[in-house]
Formats: sequence, C-alpha cells, structure tokens
Amino acid sequence: MTALYSSNPVPKEECLATIKEAVASGVTFFDTAEAYNVCKTTDNNEQLLGEAIKGLPRDQVVIATKWGIYINEKGEFITDGSRKHCREAVEKSLQYLDPNTPIEESMQAMKELVEEGKIRHIGLSEVSPEDVRKAHAIHPVTAYQLEWSLWSRDAEVGWLVVQKGGSAGGFLTGAIRSPADLSEQDFRRVGQPRFAEEAFAKNMELVERMTAVAQRKGATASQLALAWVLAQGPDVVPIPGTRRIKYLKENLGAAAIQLTPEDLQELNAIFSHDKVVGERYPEPMMRLTFHYSKHEQKQR
Repeated sequence: MTALYSSNPVPKEECLATIKEAVASGVTFFDTAEAYNVCKTTDNNEQLLGEAIKGLPRDQVVIATKWGIYINEKGEFITDGSRKHCREAVEKSLQYLDPNTPIEESMQAMKELVEEGKIRHIGLSEVSPEDVRKAHAIHPVTAYQLEWSLWSRDAEVGWLVVQKGGSAGGFLTGAIRSPADLSEQDFRRVGQPRFAEEAFAKNMELVERMTAVAQRKGATASQLALAWVLAQGPDVVPIPGTRRIKYLKENLGAAAIQLTPEDLQELNAIFSHDKVVGERYPEPMMRLTFHYSKHEQKQR
C-alpha cells in the first residue's frame, strides 16, 4: 500500500477501499510490518489498515505485524531486535530479527507483551529452525512466516506457515517483461538479483512456461502461482499483497483453481532450484532469512 517495493504509492482512498472490499469478500487475515510503513508517520501501512477496519467487530479480523527491521529517514534498512526496540515497535508496531541480539531477548519482550494483553500471539519471520526452538522454549510460537513460492521453496518448519511472496515480487504474474518496466528506484530492480538484467531473461523463460500452464487451466499466471501455494496444505496461510480491488478479486479467484498432482509436478519441475537464476535478495539480506540459516550455515 505504501510502496515498499516501488516509488508509486496508491492514493489513500483507494487503499482503504481495497482493504474494505477484502473484508467484505471474506478475507479475515491481514499482514503488515514496521518496515512496510517506509518511515512514514502519517497514512502509513499500519495506519491505513487500522482506519479501514475501524468499527468492525474485533473478532472479525486477525492482524499480524512484524518488527525488527525498519527504514530510516535516509531510506536505509536498519535491523534492531533489541528488547527496547521490541516494545517501541509493538507500541506502534513490527519485522525481522537483528542477528546481533539473542532471540531469547526478543522473545522475552514479546512474552511480556502477551502477558500485558497488548498482543495475542507470537510468530516469527525468516529465522532458523534452531532459533525457532529457542524462541518456543520461552513462549509458544504460533506461526512462522517466510517467502514460499514456486521459485522459493524452503518451507520445512513444522509450524503453521504464513506464506509471503507468492508472486515473487510480481515476477510470476508475467506483467513485468523487463527490468526497464520498473523505476530506477524500485527495490526489485536495484536490490533483487532475480530481477537483474543478466538473470531476468532466463527467469522470464520459466514464467512463460508457467503462463502456458495457467492458460490451460483457464487462469492468469498470478492466480496459478497463488493456487500452487493453496495446494500445499491446510497449514499454509497465504498473504498475497494487493493494492487495488481488481487484483484483490483476481487473488480471490485463485481459490477456485484445482491443481492435479500432475499439474503440481509440472510446475515444480519448471521452477526446480537449478533453473532459477539468482537469489531473491542481495547477500546481506539473505543472511537474515530462513534460506541462509537452513543452507549456508550448515556449511560453516
């Protein structure tokens, strides 16, 4: 809503209308984050969500927020998992964990907030299985969030999975035909290796093959990518992002798409790990993710 991934924010009234339409369509789970506010103090992501659901029965919607990474006034990503920042962030709200702060410290602060009634549950985003176990020893972990899509498949955590990035930053929709379609300030163009010039063409070949499958199923590429996530099981909760009502309706339509075992096998083969070119984030950010903690740290 507030253009974390681009330099083109949607007008406030359109944001509010999209959220309200989602609620009216039966959507009950909303995910936001401290980082999504993009250092805005007015009309930021969390405030827009709060304004849109104002007046609704509290048990009608569930809101998840994340803290630990935020964007400062210079546009820099700052990581801070300290106990102090936890309380400050949750009082406002939320993502990612600072690797220099023991997760036990972060969890202790979160546990206190549960006991004070300020938050209901605790979930984690993109941390290692080892850290999940450490956190769970202090307070039960309800859910785990990570990017999980056709080309980012690292989910083997044993908890409820809150899935993000199903469209891979829009790449899997097929709507982005070249890096030039993105502004020079767009994070995907400047910060995501899979969108880089040298990787884009090869990754687009995979999307073209997926699009052929989507056409065969009478769906858009975006719907097929989301349908794949929905087919992974009842313990996976997708949180597809959208900024406009027409895309909200497109997302909701994915629930009607039935994928056969053969369809899933074909899609998995198209996006096998050895065919996807580049990582989803640059190296410093990958070090904060489940992928890094699961794979690279084992080699150390």
